[in-house]
Amino acid sequence: MIRDCKKMTKFFKKSEKELKWYLFDANGKTLGRLSSEIAKILRGKHKSTFTPNADCGDGVIIVNAKDVKVTGSKEAQIVYRHHSGYMGGLKEIPYRVMMERHPERILEHAIRGMMPKTKLGRAMFKKLRIFAGEKHKMDAQKPIVVSI
Repeated sequence: MIRDCKKMTKFFKKSEKELKWYLFDANGKTLGRLSSEIAKILRGKHKSTFTPNADCGDGVIIVNAKDVKVTGSKEAQIVYRHHSGYMGGLKEIPYRVMMERHPERILEHAIRGMMPKTKLGRAMFKKLRIFAGEKHKMDAQKPIVVSI
């Protein structure tokens, strides 16, 4: 059986990388739906040149992280846990407390869970900037405003 060699898959190279920045407003958006769209852009799945083993994603800026919403009774159910490494060192922070103290960490946690758990995933995650308020310091990147 003869195969047609002209229809080969083209793989992305680092030299072909074009980094764009997108600006998302989280005001009134649902946490999970917003996070999945942002994870898709960070990975580069929105591009036709997507390659799973290369960082071909774009940068994302999120403003108004303090205004993100959750549906149903998740506000009372979600608990963020981390361990200090010492005996009895489990720390639990409810959603409401985390929203008051560090609203940007809620989006960080949700998006990080949707990214690959590898070196490549950590490199992709570094292109994410989250701001609790409306002002951001990323004007030099000329972000493209995205509305979902």
